Amino acid sequence: MSFFTFLCDNLRWLGAGLLLTFFSSFGQTYFISLVAGDLRAEFGLSHGAFGGLYMAATLCSALSLTFVGKVVDTFPLALVAGGVVAGLALFTAGMASVSSVAMLFVVLYGLRLFGQGMMTHVAMTAMGRWYDAQRGRAVSIASLGIQCGEASLPLVFVTLAGLLGWRGTWWLGVAVLVLVALPALLLLLKVERVPRGTIHTDERPVAQRQWTRAEVLRDPAYWIISAGTLAPPFIGTTIFFHQVYLVELRGWSMELFASAFMAMSAMTISCALLAGYLVDKVTALRLLPTFLLPLGLACVLLGSVTHPFAAFGFMALLGISYGFSSTLFGALWPEIYGAQHLGSIRSVTVAMMVFASALGPGLTGYLIDAGVPYSLQVYAMALYCLLAALALTLVSRHVRQRQAEGSVARDPASG
Repeated sequence: MSFFTFLCDNLRWLGAGLLLTFFSSFGQTYFISLVAGDLRAEFGLSHGAFGGLYMAATLCSALSLTFVGKVVDTFPLALVAGGVVAGLALFTAGMASVSSVAMLFVVLYGLRLFGQGMMTHVAMTAMGRWYDAQRGRAVSIASLGIQCGEASLPLVFVTLAGLLGWRGTWWLGVAVLVLVALPALLLLLKVERVPRGTIHTDERPVAQRQWTRAEVLRDPAYWIISAGTLAPPFIGTTIFFHQVYLVELRGWSMELFASAFMAMSAMTISCALLAGYLVDKVTALRLLPTFLLPLGLACVLLGSVTHPFAAFGFMALLGISYGFSSTLFGALWPEIYGAQHLGSIRSVTVAMMVFASALGPGLTGYLIDAGVPYSLQVYAMALYCLLAALALTLVSRHVRQRQAEGSVARDPASG
């Protein structure tokens, strides 16, 4: 099936996935951090104090996600998506009217749970469950919503905040969620997709059984792979959360850094689509060891170069890793563990990624307050990427061998 035919035949469901990831932007760190300076000034918070508050709120949302995320396995997707959008709109209104540190904690918790957590969780679980032979393409298209948001919303927000103020811009976000996102998603998800069969090539490993969440959590390979998945959210969130500090440190402008998001998004979109094609051709497991290498190089560039072009180089390299990882980790888990319990399994995975995105801002904020050089912190992130890539190379081989042995054991001819 050609890409164009696949897109036309599945436009309703792919569009729903893309909208879910796009509107998750209201709970993503890169969007929330646009008002980090305003919030710190209004409530008298240091970098470390605000980072710690953000970390605590995100950790609580990650814990909640392991329980809330299971609803995707039991309730109609339209109902779940509608409830998640309504919850996100409620906490977006909370950000627009936040009046105390305690209220800010609650607002950050809700934005992280319903935005970064549940919106992306619902989208990627749906793609993993609805598609098999074309899963890579489906995931890559649905994940484009995140990149579209990263490419457009920072510059839009900075522009509108100059006219409406940062609170007024968040109120505008509430209106968009209620009047645009909610009715559009309910309309698109009115008809839920029924998988139309399973097609596998000789190169594609088949999940030998439908793993339960308890079984997955006892699999050492799951934890090693998960350790690799933590690098992009940890590093990306950390840089974006402290972007005001980074801009001041480098002598750049916020407009320059906001415009660099377009470079990241262009690379992310291109690489997400490329990864979707490659996943369907050679499987996600074979691509697994490669996606962290551009991210490590991006950290080296950011730590060593102060020229303004470094912002665009960093964002472009980050976009490569983001593009591959957004597709890989939508397709990888059902490829290894099956789709029957995918919602429960992904809820733990997404919770860990949310946890990583919480740890970064808090830890880095305290290190900044303690006087630890920012470049040294970024170099440490680069080293983590290298070590994780080596570990993923080994575990990829192990899992592929395990799947091959399982296929032989289940082949009637082998008896």
